[in-house]
Amino acid sequence: MRLVVCISGGGTTLQNLIDRIADGRLHAKIVGVISSNPTAFGISRAQRVGIPVQIIERKGGNHSERLFAAIREYHPDFVCLAGWLNLIRIPADYAQRVLNVHPSLLPAFGGKGMYGHHVHEAVLAYGAKVSGCTVHFADDTYDTGPIVVQRAVPVQDNDTPETLAKRVFAAECEAYPEALQKLAEKNWQIDGRQWRS
Repeated sequence: MRLVVCISGGGTTLQNLIDRIADGRLHAKIVGVISSNPTAFGISRAQRVGIPVQIIERKGGNHSERLFAAIREYHPDFVCLAGWLNLIRIPADYAQRVLNVHPSLLPAFGGKGMYGHHVHEAVLAYGAKVSGCTVHFADDTYDTGPIVVQRAVPVQDNDTPETLAKRVFAAECEAYPEALQKLAEKNWQIDGRQWRS
């Protein structure tokens, strides 16, 4: 399974995928990394293990078209959004081939502006007792595509956004590779909003 990983920052999700592939727990190859940020630390994570990197910044117009032109050069089976912070328009040839991981149990605490610490602050402010992560197909809006895998984590009374984020990220490190392995089996289908294997 050939993957392109799109990043905007530190690349911790990218590193998790690199590590899972290296130790044999994920049967895949990351054939390219694309960053929207030329100073993202994730770039050095990719370069350290010899993965080609391209920078496709949001400025300059036609962002989605430029992004997918770069993606097509690698001929991936799937595209993994991994801390990618820009809304993109997914062309027909990549429908149901772009995955995202979101740090809540969608549809709760999703949508525009709900990323990173903003999600965890909102979960705590609401008084939710459970949070978690969602791996879903990306579409042309924020956090609305069909769900492949969800993992729940408890919200503890003494949690801060930082402590909750750490627990949710640990769940993401299991959920994203699990979703990719399910998709690699190829005996799945999407019926409306329902993903089934």
